[in-house]
Amino acid sequence: MTDGTPRTPAAPDPGAHAELTGLERTALYKSLGNPLRRRILDYLGRHGEANSTVLARELGESSGTTSYHLRKLAEQKLIEEIPERSGGRERWWRSLPFRHTTPDPATMTGEEYAAAEHLALLKIEVDSRLYRRAHEEYRGPQGWSQVQRTGTWMTKDDLHAFVRAYQELLDRYGHPDDAVPEGARRVDLRFYAAPDPVGEREGEPSGP
Repeated sequence: MTDGTPRTPAAPDPGAHAELTGLERTALYKSLGNPLRRRILDYLGRHGEANSTVLARELGESSGTTSYHLRKLAEQKLIEEIPERSGGRERWWRSLPFRHTTPDPATMTGEEYAAAEHLALLKIEVDSRLYRRAHEEYRGPQGWSQVQRTGTWMTKDDLHAFVRAYQELLDRYGHPDDAVPEGARRVDLRFYAAPDPVGEREGEPSGP
């Protein structure tokens, strides 16, 4: 599973999260699985920036609580302070580009797997609502909401090449936060690929 947001030209390489240790990944999954931190990240992703007071008002929490969670998100390099807007006790924050690929569950410790599984279940709930909304808001091939479902035959190498090409398309057609053209809207996209069960079709290769 890969998660990410578009890069901005001045931002650090989002691959910086790729070399985390098991303990660091566990902390990351727990952080992303925290309901309030997810709401903070979602708000920053949609509105660009905020301070603890703004988040407290918008999310119905105390400023002390939002300030604490902002600091924790900053420790994990998921957000950063905006120096030119911060002063004294008022600190403004923005989200950082993020890209992380979950490793093979077989390599995880029990605690890491439990944290990753909890986060995955939360994502499934969010994605299920998004999938339903995409269908409900579909207004034809020229509308904003688009739904594509298909299947084809691929080797594992074909699939991996396809995933790389998909990421290249996102980078080509997506716009960074500091260069959003007029008329653009934030668009949520999801990509899934799963092979049919082995042996379901006669002649299908055996093995993983």
